[in-house]
Formats: sequence, C-alpha cells, structure tokens
Amino acid sequence: MADLTTTLQNCQSPDPNVRQQAEQALQQAETSNYPEFVGALATELSTEGRPTFVRQLAGLHIKNLLVARDDALQRSKHDKWKTTDPAARTRIKELVLSALRSPEQVARHTAAQACAEIGAVELPYNEWPQFLSTLMENVTSAEQTDGVKVATLECLGFTCERIAGLDGVPEIAPDTTDRMLTTIVDGIRSDRPDPIRLAAATALRNSLLFTRKNMENANERNMIMQTICEATQSPDVRVRAAAYECIVQIAFQYYNKLADYMQTLFQLTFNSIKTDEEAVALQAIEFWSTLCEEEMELLDEAAECAERGIPVEAGRECVRYVAAALEHLGPLLTETLTKQDEEVDVDDEAWNLSMAGATCLSLVANTVEDLVVPVITPFVQQHIKSENWRYREAATMAFSSILEGPSLEVIGPYVNQSIPVLLAALSDPHDLVKDTTAWTIGRICELHVRAIPEETFPTLVNGLMGKLISEPPRVSNQSCFALHNLAAAFAGDTAADQSGTNALSPYMPTLLQTLLQVCDREDAAESNLRIAAMEAISVLIQNSAPDCKALLIQLLPVIVDRLAQSFNMPTLTNEDREQKEGLQGLLCGLIQVLSLKMDRSEVLPFADSIMTNLLQVLQTKNATCHEEAFSATSAVADQLESDFEKYMAALQPFLMMGLRNFEAYHVCTIAVGLVGDIARAVESKIQPHCDDIMSALLQSLQNQSLHRSVKPPVLSAFGDIAMAIGAGFEPYLQVSLMMLFQASQTRAPEDDDELIEYVNSLREGILEAYTGIIQGLKDGNRMDLLVPYVEAIFGFLEVLAIDDTRDEEVLSKAVGLVGDIASSLGPRVREHLTKPYIASLLKDGHETGDETIMETCGWASGVVQQAIQAS
Repeated sequence: MADLTTTLQNCQSPDPNVRQQAEQALQQAETSNYPEFVGALATELSTEGRPTFVRQLAGLHIKNLLVARDDALQRSKHDKWKTTDPAARTRIKELVLSALRSPEQVARHTAAQACAEIGAVELPYNEWPQFLSTLMENVTSAEQTDGVKVATLECLGFTCERIAGLDGVPEIAPDTTDRMLTTIVDGIRSDRPDPIRLAAATALRNSLLFTRKNMENANERNMIMQTICEATQSPDVRVRAAAYECIVQIAFQYYNKLADYMQTLFQLTFNSIKTDEEAVALQAIEFWSTLCEEEMELLDEAAECAERGIPVEAGRECVRYVAAALEHLGPLLTETLTKQDEEVDVDDEAWNLSMAGATCLSLVANTVEDLVVPVITPFVQQHIKSENWRYREAATMAFSSILEGPSLEVIGPYVNQSIPVLLAALSDPHDLVKDTTAWTIGRICELHVRAIPEETFPTLVNGLMGKLISEPPRVSNQSCFALHNLAAAFAGDTAADQSGTNALSPYMPTLLQTLLQVCDREDAAESNLRIAAMEAISVLIQNSAPDCKALLIQLLPVIVDRLAQSFNMPTLTNEDREQKEGLQGLLCGLIQVLSLKMDRSEVLPFADSIMTNLLQVLQTKNATCHEEAFSATSAVADQLESDFEKYMAALQPFLMMGLRNFEAYHVCTIAVGLVGDIARAVESKIQPHCDDIMSALLQSLQNQSLHRSVKPPVLSAFGDIAMAIGAGFEPYLQVSLMMLFQASQTRAPEDDDELIEYVNSLREGILEAYTGIIQGLKDGNRMDLLVPYVEAIFGFLEVLAIDDTRDEEVLSKAVGLVGDIASSLGPRVREHLTKPYIASLLKDGHETGDETIMETCGWASGVVQQAIQAS
C-alpha cells in the first residue's frame, strides 16, 4: 500500500472517521495482496527510525493476522499463512527476527510476540530452522545486549504458550525442545542479570509441557531442577516467584519425578512461606496445593483400581508426600491464616497469604482425611477464644478448612463441641471473626448437620437469624449461607410427609419475613446479600413441611406483588438496570418453587397475575431473566394443566424468541423444556401453535453454531408434542424422523469421556422422541404412518445393543422403546423382535440390578413374547 506508516498512525487518530478509513485501508490491503501486506508490516516493524508506536502497531497487526479465539478461525488464519509463497514468508520471517535485535525496547517486545505467532505455526512442522538458531545465538552471544536477550527469551516463552494452546498440531520434535531448553537454561543461569533470569524462568514454565523426554533423562532433569531451585534464591522477588511457578508446573506435570528433589523442595518452600515476600510465599503454598490435587487424583485412581481388582498403572502411584509433611505443613499453614488483610474487600478478586493458606489447608484435609484432625485441632482449641482477633479468626478458619475430608466419626465430636462456641462468636466485636464464624456454621450445616446437637437447634436458628438485619453485608451473607445449608439438610425428609412437620416449621414465618427484609436492605446489593437471601428463601420453601402450606399460599401473592413493583424501579444507570433485572430473575425463581409446592387449586387464583408479570419480565433484554421467567412459566403450566391454554396466545411470541435465541443457548434450552411442559399440560390444545414451534425446533437442529447441549432436549420435545397431539403430528412426522435418524448416526470415540457423555444424552433424547411419537400415533390410531420407518428405528436399537459406552439411562429407554414398538405394532415387527440384539438388550437390562430398569424389562419381555407368538 502507498503509505503504510501514515495509515498505521491514522489508526490511532482521535477522529473516528480518520480511524475508520485507516482500518478499512488495512483490511483492503490484506484482502488484495496478503503476502505483500504482511511483508510491508514486517518492514515497518524492523525499520529503525520509524515512530515507536507505528512499529508496535505493525508488529501487533502481524500477530493478530495469525491469532483468533475461535478454533475454526484460528485454523483458517494459520492455513492462509501456510499457503503464502515460501519466498515471501522467508523474507517476512527474516525481518521480524531482525527486529528482536532492535535497540528500541517496544520494538523488541512486539517482535517477540510476532515471532512467537509465526513460530507457533511453523515449529510443530519442523519449519523455520533459523528461528531457534537465531534465538540461541541472541541469548548465548556476548555481543547481544541484555535487552535483546530478554526479548528473545520472551519470544521463546510466548511461542511455547501459543503452541500449548493449539489443538491438533503435531508433537514438537525432540531436537527442537532440546534447543529451546538449552537456550532457556542458559538464560536462567545464576550469573545472568535478573531481567534475563525472569524472562527465562517464565519461558521455562511455558516450555515444560514439551520437555517430557528431557524430564525422563536423569541428568537433564537434575540440571533443570538445579537451575530452578537456584533461581528461588535470586535477590529479585519476581525471579523467585517465577521459579516457584515452574516448580508448581513440575508438580502438576511430573509428580512421579519429584522423589529425588522433595527434601530440597520441602526446605525451600517452607522457608519461603515463613520468610519471603507475599508474591513468592503464595507460589510456595501453591506448590503444596498442587501436590494435594495430584495426590487426590492418584488416590482416587488407586481406589478405583482396587475396586476393579487391577494394578495401578506404572508411574501413577501416590507417594503421599502431603501426609509425610503433615506434621510440619499443618502448623505452617495455620500460621499463614493469622496474616489476614483487613482492608481487602471479599467482593474483589483479591488473593493473599491467609486465603491461600486456607485453600491449601482445605486441600490437605481432603487429601489426608482423618490424619489432619489431630494436627490442626490443637491450634483451633488454643486460639478460638484468643484475645487477639487475628488468632480467633484464624482458628475458626482452620476449623472450617478441615470440615471436608475427615470422616464424621473423627470430626463429628469436635463439631458437636464447637456449636456453642461458634454461636457465641457470632457476636464477636470484630466483623471478620463474625464473617468467618457464620461461614463455618454454614459449612457445618452443609457437611455435618447430623453432628449438631438437637438441643442447640433453636439457638442456632435464632442466632443466625439475629445476624441478618443489622450486621455488615458480608456477615449477613454468611448467615444466609448457613440458613440455606441448614434448610437444604431437610431435602428428601420423608418423615415430614408422614408427620406433617419438621424442625424448621416453627421458625418458618419469622425466617421468611426476616429474609425478605434482608432483600429490602439499602446495602443488599453489596456482597451478593440479596442473592444469598433469595436463595435461602428458595431452599426453605422447597424443603418446607406440609404444615407450612398455608404460609406459602400467603407468600405467593407477596412475591408476585414484589415482582409487579419491580417494574417501577428507576434505572438511571447500567448498575440500576442490572440490580432491577437481577431482582426480577430472583423473584421469578421464587414464583417457580412456590408454584411447585402448591396444588392446582391454590395456584389458580393467582395465575392471571403471575402470568401478566412473567410476560412483562420476558419483555426485558436480559437472558438470565428470560431463563427464570420461562422456568416459572413451566411450573405454572405443570399446575394449571389444560387451564394454561388461555395464556398461550400471549406467551407464543416470547416462546418463539426463546426457541430462536441460539446465542444465549441456556435460554434456548429452557424454552425447549417449556414446550415439553406445555405439551404435557394442555395436550391437544397446543395444536394451533405447533407449526411455529416445530419450525423453530427444526431450525435449532439445523443451526451449526447452536451449542450442542440444546439438541437432546429438542429431540425429546418432538416426543412431547407427538404425545400431546396424537395423529395431528402427521405433518411433522417425516421431517422429525429424518432428524432423529441423522442424530442417531453420531458416534463417540472410546477415549473421549466428554463426547461419550454427550452422545448418551443425545441418544436419550432420540429414544424419548421415538417413544413419544409411537405413543401419540397409537393414541391417534395412526401407527400405520410409522411402518416405513421401523427399519431405521430397529437399526438404531441394534447399534445401542452392542455399544459399550452406552449408560444405564440409554439402556432403560431403549428397553422401553422395544416394549412400546412391540405393544403398538405387534406381529408386524415379529421379524425384528426375534433378532438376537433385542434379546441382548433385554438381558442387559435385567442384569443391571436397577429395580426400575428390571421392571421395564419384565414388561417389555412380556409384550415382545406376545407379539412374536401372535397369529
């Protein structure tokens, strides 16, 4: 292009018109002659005397020509580079590499990024041999300045980071990693200046993914570990922290290579945690947290192997470093808990020594389980009533950190003894102590509610309730959390169904009233207090006993009225709008749980008011509000059944918007679920709306960008609609069955657990659809319509019969489908029913030991025999 320097300068113009014209000119230059354009950018970057910011923009533009967040776009950009004329590419690479040696720091740093992007494309394919040889020369040559060495090591680090983030690229060749590692280790030597060591340490951390061969070699491994350990003693805090980041990465990737170095790492990390600056101590703690996570995974694998009677895979043995260090590690971590930062706001994403220590201690407890209790409880007992608030809070935090991991038998007695002390501490003069105390009570309610003495239950509820209104938002939030978990402990309480009451019932009126008052606090937006209160109300409603029904009936219009009033809230700022829409979403959630707890006759008087307000919520442009409003609508439809049909005309436009909201796929999923709920509720009355609904569902299946998790419920919805409208499903039958057939072709590799799980959910949706369609056509006396498609359905069942990756849900639904086909088509499908794979499916179902599946198998076997034997 004519004057690239001026065009790049104009990209920074304060005049939007000038800026837009410059950006369009760059886009046009890229489109018209890509090699020439990239070459011109490389010239701008490498030419001394050009304005610094222009050189920077040129380098970043080269980088951005090769980078994309979307995988498909990333591949496209890389392919465009690879198909560029080799001579042009060579010239560009020479220019960009030369810029690494620029006397300008900004130019060097930008060149490092641009080189890294090109290197990430070419190194996996053993292209660009000059890249590593130039970088090695830059770092090892006495002629190059320290600034050049730093930029070169940055470039290596960026390259490793980018290659690690790319999918589907070949493994880096061993000689390439050797040269990378040689360059990096040279840079991290103790006689190097600190800026060079820092860049080298960062590059080493990013390269560790590719150095497995080197880590397998004892001599090379010793060199790497010695170099890193020496760097932990650097006078520069940044180098020390970066060195520990490498050690953390090694613990994660090469746990089975740590044995020879653990004594040294033990001493280094302990000294750093005790005496070093926070940035370094945090990384030293992270090393032990990472060890815990690795050992938990290895212990789980060992337990699974023992259960299956097979040996643990070589190199996957757990050495139990954490248990071996526990006697010293426990006291060290409890001491870090006393380093609280009073100024930090928990709403911020702050991270400090006491937080890291508490997290690590929780991981330790989950790793060593019962062993942690005798190590930590002396600290708790000694300091929980200390005169120093730091030690009171630290002791409480230490106790909360070991609640998960140990068995109830070991931790239970301490929990039992702690309740009176913790209840008293809710009135501690220091807010942080009260905050942590309420959190700890919440954790006890979540994990060990059976260990709470029955006689302290009234004091516990009243104590937590007393902290809801007047305490700072943080403390009140934790009290809501504790009440939430206490209420959750009553989930599945079958005794309440018989007795009509539970231990929560006496407190429900005051609890609900007080929590609603919390929502009205002026500071309820702080520390997520309003959300915590609403969630506590929701769980209290869900787990309320039958004797609270009258209270819930009184509460429903109150919540609906609050939703109606919310539309009048002023929204002068974006924050106001977010608060308003957040509140509306929460209120919709309460309407949902209240509706599900009530009978049809109890919801019906409020239905018009509920639906009017839910439809108004659906007029907002907030995806979360739409999710909650659709979920609440589902609950109302479930209760009203055929009476819900009166709202369909008003709901239809919003339902269509939800079904076509492919970007906010969570909304789309819930809208699809709502279709199924409405179909079951109003049955044949959904017929007038089916053209639009089926059109939207089919569009969603054909949309390539829609998140795949939406597709199983869409397929299932076909079955719901077919069951609702019976023979009226005929216009949609052919296209629906074609979609089901296409979906049934999806397979998952045996080593891809995530895809296996998805394919199982997809198959459940397919089976539910077939079942619904068969039952609907049977009810409408039109089973003859299905006969041409029977071959494909049985072909799908045959695939399922021999698939080792299918789960029990798929097996259960497959057996049910066999029974439905046999009972609906009888002798017409005798030839298929006698095939061995049908007997195999029924046999597998019987052998699951699951009562429900076995019962389905018994029924299906009976109707299959009848169909085979019928004349």
